[in-house]
Amino acid sequence: MAKKTKPGKMSPADLRAMINKKAGMEVAHSLVGENPTEVKEWIPTGSRWLNSIICRGKIAGIPVGKISEIAGLEATGKSFLAAQVAANAQTMGMQVIYFDSESAIDPSFLSKAGCDLETLLYVQAYSVEFVLETIETIMSSGQERTLFIWDSMAFTPATGDLAGDFNPQSSMALKARILGKAMSKLLISVANTKSTLLVLNQLKSNITRLPHEMLTTPYVTPGGKSLNYAYSLRIWLTGRKAKASFIINDKGYRIGSEVKAKIEKSRFGTSGRTCNFRILWGDDVAIRDEESWFAAIKDSDQVSQSGAWYGLKMKDGTIKKFQASKWLESLEDNDFRDRAIEIFDEEIIIKFATQEGDAKSFYEIDE
Repeated sequence: MAKKTKPGKMSPADLRAMINKKAGMEVAHSLVGENPTEVKEWIPTGSRWLNSIICRGKIAGIPVGKISEIAGLEATGKSFLAAQVAANAQTMGMQVIYFDSESAIDPSFLSKAGCDLETLLYVQAYSVEFVLETIETIMSSGQERTLFIWDSMAFTPATGDLAGDFNPQSSMALKARILGKAMSKLLISVANTKSTLLVLNQLKSNITRLPHEMLTTPYVTPGGKSLNYAYSLRIWLTGRKAKASFIINDKGYRIGSEVKAKIEKSRFGTSGRTCNFRILWGDDVAIRDEESWFAAIKDSDQVSQSGAWYGLKMKDGTIKKFQASKWLESLEDNDFRDRAIEIFDEEIIIKFATQEGDAKSFYEIDE
């Protein structure tokens, strides 16, 4: 039975109808039911460890209905991670539109990453205004569940840059002003159409006269500060320069590298969490996801070490021994693999959620 309202007082349903009529679109929602603020879908990144530190209490990924950023140093895997996200979005039934400002994306690279080139739409991003206006036009046409990948925002010029000279001061802060206006326009449309905007950006050295700021904030991203407020998720990628961070094949060629991912901002969890994984960008294009699980759980009290040997404590109390170099071979045992995943979830998801005051178990939260 509907609740009766006092004379002169409108019901919540009537208020929503009045506001939506005034706006000419659905902007008023009840937070009890379906609403655009809640993220119900996540696009996996390809790394279980990264997916597990984005949102507190669950395995997540890139949030659908939000604007996210992947920023990184040179050759740290920004485009690679975006390709993995694109392939996973396609398996979820989403349309993928890839804006490339460098005309450098290799179709075979996308194909090796798992993308369906027949349905993926590639667009040359010749200006900032063109990219933003195209995204707005597509969403206003009624198109829903679209993943827009912008690779990269930092290298896309504004129309004023193309028409002007090579003096950087003649168009100073032009792109930042455009983006500040655009993001405020796109936020609601992205949420209402259940679309996703994934912006790839560059990490640049923080050049400042304040030495302490350089130590605490060594990197910044171009595009202005308004972007930082628009993003619901910011992932920063860096990598070690040591030789040990590279994957070398039997011929001595580099075919991959180690990446460190840091959650710079997350509206769904805690900023500052990090993870490491290795990526292959040679003949095979993939994240060595399972390999990273060992680094995530090796400090658990369920894993013991004696010299070069490790022991994984099974549920029945028995210990299964293995060597770090044989970790992937050990995962071929289904019982060992299932137990490793349980420990992973316990260490990365459950314990962290509990420490943050969430007493629910991972499985209750995930449901």
